[in-house]
Formats: sequence, structure tokens, C-alpha cells
Amino acid sequence: MPLSAQQWLQHIHALKFDRRIKIMNVCGGHERAITMAGLRGTLPANVELIPGPGCPVCICPEEDIYHAIQLALQEGVILVAFGDMLRVPVNVPRSEARSLEQAKAQGADIRPIASPLDALHIAQQHPERDVVFFAAGFETTTAPVAALLAQGVPSNLYILLSGRLTWPAVAMLLESGQANFDALIAPGHVATVMGPEEWQFVVEQHKLPAAIAGFTPVSLLAAMYSTLRQLHDGQRFLDNCYPEVVKPGGNTAARHQLAQVMQVADANWRGIGMIPGSGFVLHEAYAAHDARRRYPAYNEVARKRAGEMPPGCDCASVVLGKIYPNECRLYGAACTPRSPIGPCMVSDEGACRIWWSGGVRESVHAKSPATRV
Repeated sequence: MPLSAQQWLQHIHALKFDRRIKIMNVCGGHERAITMAGLRGTLPANVELIPGPGCPVCICPEEDIYHAIQLALQEGVILVAFGDMLRVPVNVPRSEARSLEQAKAQGADIRPIASPLDALHIAQQHPERDVVFFAAGFETTTAPVAALLAQGVPSNLYILLSGRLTWPAVAMLLESGQANFDALIAPGHVATVMGPEEWQFVVEQHKLPAAIAGFTPVSLLAAMYSTLRQLHDGQRFLDNCYPEVVKPGGNTAARHQLAQVMQVADANWRGIGMIPGSGFVLHEAYAAHDARRRYPAYNEVARKRAGEMPPGCDCASVVLGKIYPNECRLYGAACTPRSPIGPCMVSDEGACRIWWSGGVRESVHAKSPATRV
């Protein structure tokens, strides 16, 4: 009989460590589930959960968002994007549109969508106009974009692709020697598409325990216990704690469509820089639907802080697990969900937004030293 969350917690508390243990949970969905379920408060005091780089909105290059804004304002296209991309700010003067939402308020035809099929339907409904789908996301949202193109789309539909792979950011962090964690919880939805094998490098190359988890407290606690037990017993392996959907090899159809439509390339991550082999670009066979070829990039080198996080924003450090969200200098003061400065406060998968929604409303910098936690 499967164990309950309470039983997994009992097993976790039974393991004794004489030092602090830090576990990184890569996925923004994991961070949301952990925070909303209050799992941090149930763990032993010496076990920390560190949010990782699993928020596609947070790491989407600033210049890509700027490109999308300019296309919508200057080229007369219908610009469609997943809803949480609309409020992400870019580094321009306040007199200019700083987000897709502000560009829409200035008259640009920008429409939030929930699925790539929505982009297809809009293009079919407006054959006289170019429709640009600003497709930002990780493997789980990029695979449906590939499937859309593979099945054939109208000639007026273009893709402004900003897709990323998840594991290279973790690999970069581990290879840098600056990784601030002892074990890893890998995202179950990514492993469902790409296969659990992608995360084997954590164990084989870096000798860290790793477990793949789903999005329920039971699956997450099972993964936490697995990594803690591995540390306790001196073992190292990749444990699949989401076996009901994560299978060896992943989703072969989705992987085939990704390989057919896109190829892997070096890619920029906002505030982090270029990560080798971490992005997707369209194959030459689909160049006719590449918005980057159809329209100029609007890369103005004169823009101050182009490509960077906003001034004072510590989102890059949050994404890399170097600080907690409420350790950002702007958290809860200048930066809130109502008026976000950094991308981590915009998306439902951003750690800052998640912590705020979970009730953490004040930065540690706003507290006296005696009351900081």
C-alpha cells in the first residue's frame, strides 16, 4: 500500500544528520506545491529546500521580450503569448512600453493564449494578417509548439521561439563549483516528455543523490526522503518517484517532433548568460515560419542594461538558488505582484511570486537583525 504524506514525513524525521542538508527543487511547479502545502515547515530544522532555475518566464531573455514588444507596436502583427509573459518588464525608459501588457494598452494587438492551438485558430481566423506566436517555455511547452509546426500551419503564422531545456542550467551550476545544494529533485513533467535519463548526469558526474517527483505532497516527500536516505546511507542513484507517468525514454512521439522541427543550440538565460546546448531553434525546413527571419530583431545596442535584470533586482541569484526570494533587496518593497520589477515576481512559477502568495510579504532586509529567520 502506498505511503501517506504523514508516513513519509515520519520516515524523513527518523533520519538523523549532524549537518545542514540542502535539497534543490528545480521546478517552479514543485516550488508552488511545496509552498502551498506548507512542506518546508514540516521538515526537520536542518533540511532546507532551495528553489531552482525552473521558471521559463524568469529566465526568458530580456531582448526576446523587447523584440516581441516592438513587433507588436511597429509591425502591425497580432502578437500572441502565454498569459504570464505579458507582465514581464524590460529595461527601457518609463516613457516607453516596458511590457507586452503596456504595449497592448498603447494599442498593439496582443492576445494571451493558453495553448499553441489558440495561436493556430487566431491565424486561421485572420488570414490577412501576420500572427506571431511568442513561444517561451521549457520542454513541456516547447514540445506542443513543435507538434503544431509538424502538423502544418497557415503561412501567416510565425514563431518567435524562446524555448529552453531545463537540465543544462543545473549542469552549468554544478560544473561551476558554486552549487549550493547536496541533492536534487528533478521535474516530473519534463522527465515525462524527455525521459528520466536526462538527469542521470547528476548522479554519475557529480555524485549527488537525485529523485524525480510529481506535484503532490506525497510524491514530493517521497523524493525528499529518497535523496535524504541516499545521503544518510552513502548511496547515489536516480530515483523515479513519479513512476505512474515518467517512463524510460520519455514520450517518444514528443521527442521525435522536437527533433524534427527544432535543433538544440547555445542560448542566453536572462541575468545568467549563455548556457551551451540549452535552447531550441527552428530547423531550416521551418524557416518560413521563423519570426526572427521574417522581422528584424530590434536589438538596439544603445539600450542600457539590455538583456539584463532590472537595476537592483536579484532574480538571477534567486533562480540559481544562491539566495531565497525574500533575500532580494527589492522583495516586498519596490517589487510586489501588483507592481513587479523582476520576472520572478510575475509568473506563477516564479519563486518570488510563489513565496508572496504563500504569505511571505517582507524582505529579510526590512527586519532587524534579531528578527531575521
